[in-house]
Amino acid sequence: MSGPRDKGMLAHLFGRAARAGFQRAYDQIRIDERHYLRQVKRAHRLPIDSWSDMFLLGPEVVNPIAQSTIRAASKMAALEGMGLGLGGFLTVVPDMGILAAITLRMLQKLSLLHGFEYRTEEENLSLWVAAASAAGVDMGRNFLEKQAVGKLVPRIIDRMAVKVGAEVAEKWAGRIVPVVSAGAAGIINYHFVRTWGRRAQKHFLARHVAVIHRHGFVRVANPSQARLLPSGSAV
Repeated sequence: MSGPRDKGMLAHLFGRAARAGFQRAYDQIRIDERHYLRQVKRAHRLPIDSWSDMFLLGPEVVNPIAQSTIRAASKMAALEGMGLGLGGFLTVVPDMGILAAITLRMLQKLSLLHGFEYRTEEENLSLWVAAASAAGVDMGRNFLEKQAVGKLVPRIIDRMAVKVGAEVAEKWAGRIVPVVSAGAAGIINYHFVRTWGRRAQKHFLARHVAVIHRHGFVRVANPSQARLLPSGSAV
């Protein structure tokens, strides 16, 4: 399968698999924010009591942790790809479902690490806008403003699925051959998740810095002390 028509068929198939995977992840996948807060606080010895305290630590602390999170998710995706890649074409659909779950969990972690929770409908929408940005999909301000919040996420997923389907069709054609495709699938999955992670990190970092400047957070060693400082203090 190497012609334009064949790639178009693959793009359609992969797009459907991606749409189903992201929809399932949207319905079922959610990081336990409190548990992850304790985990990050302990692993990195951070003086934080809530995710909003990440704004007091700033990019110099957040960036290395975010990069480590992206590497871990990329490695997990590679292992998943190598395992399911043994089945070649027949394992594409379950592979896309698991890949979507890995990617969304990574995005949720990156969101929290940059200080952004997703408890409300609007916050959850912001997470999916970040996912679209990571996929290389520009939703556009006009599109977001004209749509009802409840209808936006499914439409974002649809646009992401088309983008992912085309990208997968272009890069994963070698997976049609069983066994031989396992190594390629692992490598492609690794770069796929790493690319999404880096794009998402750039998106969240820009928002993170904007919040710091807008609210005049003062970055100190102990966030509990920072809360005692005047809100208008310089960054």
